[in-house]
Amino acid sequence: MAESISKIKSEFNNLKDGEYNSFIDKYSNDDRSGVIQLVTRAHKCVDKYEEEIKRTERMLSFEREYSSYQMICGIDEAGRGPLAGPVVAGAVILPKDDTILYLNDSKQLSSSKREELYDVIKSRATASATGIVSHERIDEINILNATYEAMRLAIRNLGVLPDILLNDAVVIPQVDIKQVPIIKGDAKSCSIAAASIIAKVERDRIMEEMDRLYPMYGFADNKGYGSAKHIEAIKRLGPCPIHRRSFIKNFI
Repeated sequence: MAESISKIKSEFNNLKDGEYNSFIDKYSNDDRSGVIQLVTRAHKCVDKYEEEIKRTERMLSFEREYSSYQMICGIDEAGRGPLAGPVVAGAVILPKDDTILYLNDSKQLSSSKREELYDVIKSRATASATGIVSHERIDEINILNATYEAMRLAIRNLGVLPDILLNDAVVIPQVDIKQVPIIKGDAKSCSIAAASIIAKVERDRIMEEMDRLYPMYGFADNKGYGSAKHIEAIKRLGPCPIHRRSFIKNFI
C-alpha cells in the first residue's frame, strides 16, 4: 500500500541538505499530484544546494590562495556605526578539512540564520573568539582605533596564534602577523564571513540585554543604530549610560 501524501510530506519536511536526491529516487514514479509537487520541490532544493556548494567554493578562493599557511584567521567587526553600545570584533580559524555552507556577510543573513550558523561555527571552527570594546573606550580613542583594539583582543582571545589574517578591508596596527585586507571580504571569504557572523550575533545579544535595562530606546530592534525612533528617544529622554557621547552630539 502506498504511503499517504501527508506522511510523504512530513518526510520531505524533515530532509536535510544532500538528502533530496534519495527522496526524488524514491518517489519519482508516484503519479499522485501531491507527490509530484513534492518531487518538483525536491529538485529545486537540489539545484539550490548545488549552487550553494559552488558559491561556497568561490568564497574559499582566498583560503586556497594562502593554503600554505596552516592557521588562516578571518577578522571582521560589528558595531562601528551605532549610537550606543560596544564595538565587537570576531576572529575565526576554520578547519581546512571541513566546509561550512551558507557563510556570508552577516548583514545578508536573517537573524535566525545567523544564530544557526553561529552554533555551527562555534562547534566546528578550529578556534573562534571575540573582542569587545566599550562605548566609553570608543569615546576616548575614537571608533576606528576602538575597532582595531577589538580586533587585537579577538586575536589574543583565540588561544592559538594564527599564521595569517584575512581582514575585512583593514590593516590592523600593532599586529605582527601577516595581514591580507580584502575589500568587502565578508562576502568574498568564508573565514571573514564566519568572523562577521560571530561578531554580529554576540553584539546583538549584548544589545538585547541592554534593551532590558533601557527599554525606552528600542535597542532590541535597532541594536543601537540611529533609527528615527531611537533618535527621537534620545532627544526626548536624553542619553542612557551606554550611548556613545561622541556620536550623539547633534541630538543632545
